[in-house]
Amino acid sequence: MQQRILFIFFNLLAINWDQKTGECQVIPPNVVDVVDHGAVGDGIADDTQAFLDAWAAVCGSASSLPILVPTMTTFLLHPVTFKGPCQSPTIYLLLDGNIVAPDMASWTGDDKSKWIVFSNVQGLSIIGDGTIDGRGSNWWQSNLDAHQRPIGTMFQNCNKLQLQGFTHINSGSLHISIADSNGVSISNLHVFAPESSPNTDGIDISRSSNVDIRVTDIGTGDDCIAIGGGSSYINITSVSCGPGHGISIGSLGANGGVDTVEQVSVKNCTLAGTTNGARIKTWQGGSGFARRILFNEITLTNVTNPILIDQFYCPYGTCINETSAVEVSDVSFIGFHGTSSTENAITLECSEIKGCSNIILDDINIVHVVPGQVTQASCFNAHGTSGVTTPAIDCLSA
Repeated sequence: MQQRILFIFFNLLAINWDQKTGECQVIPPNVVDVVDHGAVGDGIADDTQAFLDAWAAVCGSASSLPILVPTMTTFLLHPVTFKGPCQSPTIYLLLDGNIVAPDMASWTGDDKSKWIVFSNVQGLSIIGDGTIDGRGSNWWQSNLDAHQRPIGTMFQNCNKLQLQGFTHINSGSLHISIADSNGVSISNLHVFAPESSPNTDGIDISRSSNVDIRVTDIGTGDDCIAIGGGSSYINITSVSCGPGHGISIGSLGANGGVDTVEQVSVKNCTLAGTTNGARIKTWQGGSGFARRILFNEITLTNVTNPILIDQFYCPYGTCINETSAVEVSDVSFIGFHGTSSTENAITLECSEIKGCSNIILDDINIVHVVPGQVTQASCFNAHGTSGVTTPAIDCLSA
């Protein structure tokens, strides 16, 4: 454990000269262990207050003390918010043990919409190989809609955020929410829930910028990654997705709202057994834009809708036609290879009011998963160019 702490926190170490041996001695930093603040770690006792006490000790210190959630332990946390701002510019949480949610019957408080919240914390890093378990099975079977079931972990206004290494499973609703944050680095996470679990998105991003997601495995009952309104400069690289609903931008423009998304790059990702591959979805009646978006080098295995722009998004039944729409432009789908489970490998359904402009498709080879069956492309009011593609995209207007 000490070697692990030294490796992660090399920049926090003090070095003293030992006159007897003539060698430098590395002094490890102080670690705030949640057990030392009263946490039991048996998965039964309520450890919420112990975690809050450990947080208060670290947040109130100017010396960047790391919080340790030790290995071989399981801590039960009830709904909890870890608040900033903190005195230290960096806060480290070593997540080597496991954290579990209370079951639905013993949930405390009236707010069921979120479980663990980090709010207004700058320079937060959560690093480790532990697990956060939302224990969501009873929530999925309830009659509560997505907004009444708990988000697993929410980061609100957390600039310079780093998440690395841990596993997040079985959230009651979406797993990880990033909102109103700038400068976010996510790598080597593992996010899983059953394919049948409703609204269990892996990572949701909203009103955030400069977000980098790399080398992460996600398989859930909803979007692996969803990019919401107000987001820009989002880079997603080497993400494995499946099962789930793919990697999505949107939904945008709900309830007549104004949403903007721009400068998104999704590269070198694999999607297996997903409902969608690369998707942009917007509601009728909204406004704003989704632009400067690149999907590049995507590998597909048995994906239902490999490439999809849906500007008539309407998951709840019949929707009326509206006279405004989010504008979709400058979107490139390049280097898609693999199999589709349906004939409609490419669907570009653009707004009758706005249409889609400068849509580019090239180096695409999407064949049917059943040998001998063909794939096809369909378009509505989509404008752009296509290069070498299978299926051919004759429906795209110049």
